[in-house]
Amino acid sequence: MSPIFRRKSSEPRARLVTLVRKPGCHLCDDAQAVVEKVCADLGVPWEQKDITEDRELYDRYWEQIPVVLVDGEQHTFWRVNEERLRKALTG
Repeated sequence: MSPIFRRKSSEPRARLVTLVRKPGCHLCDDAQAVVEKVCADLGVPWEQKDITEDRELYDRYWEQIPVVLVDGEQHTFWRVNEERLRKALTG
């Protein structure tokens, strides 16, 4: 399953954040808390994908999880910086 690439928009609600994670990952839980907060503040939709259930994501990102994608493009991995994510979604 391929990530969906979306055209960049300056309107936060037109963006999509994807959190690629695995069960039982404390860094993934930390990343999710940041993603949830920033997306809620900005009204940006977000989704999560389980890397153990998607071979393409596994092959691409296994050593980097958690990974955050913005509009299908890799934004960051391991640790999510709230201000950097906010800037990516509004800038």
